[in-house]
Amino acid sequence: MNGLIVGLTGGIATGKSTVTGMLRELGAYVVDADVWARKVVEPGSEGLREVVAAFGDRILRSDGSLDRGALAAIVFQDEAARQRLNAITHPRVRSGMMAETKAYLSEHPGNPVVWDVPLLFEGETRHLVQRTIVVYTDEATQLARLMARNGYSEAEAKARIRAQMSIEEKRRLADYVIDNTGTLDLTREQVERIWNSIRSEAAGCGFSS
Repeated sequence: MNGLIVGLTGGIATGKSTVTGMLRELGAYVVDADVWARKVVEPGSEGLREVVAAFGDRILRSDGSLDRGALAAIVFQDEAARQRLNAITHPRVRSGMMAETKAYLSEHPGNPVVWDVPLLFEGETRHLVQRTIVVYTDEATQLARLMARNGYSEAEAKARIRAQMSIEEKRRLADYVIDNTGTLDLTREQVERIWNSIRSEAAGCGFSS
């Protein structure tokens, strides 16, 4: 596979979706983990059959599709249940993302591909990317944005932030950091600079796997 896979991640309310949009505007091909997470449990899929076998019919809607709210109510209260769900879905998500990437690179060899993965550093997907970008804001800004966006109390917002790997830790692990604390123009300047660097690397290094 001739191309460079770049993992894009961030924390809750740090602005990853904003940066993904900017990258798309610059011509980046984005493979979205959330899209594949839905695909692998579509009605009739083997993934959905395994999820139902693990958690029962209570996580299905009347039309046979997955009731995400019902499933979330189970797995977010039970770490073992969450791990069981991840064991079913995550390998399928990674496989789907890799298949999509190979199909794109067969037509566009030498191009970088962005993998949009919310929990990149927390899972095995980090081993499949060659470079990483973290969309960063300081925790005070992250907290304020999350409270404003979702209407959470400070305690609720803090609980959701603490449930993830620290954004400071993600920042330390990343190859590139986009600081989204300031204006959109400042964020866009960083995105453009990093994207140009990545394009140059992808064109010059001949990554293959």
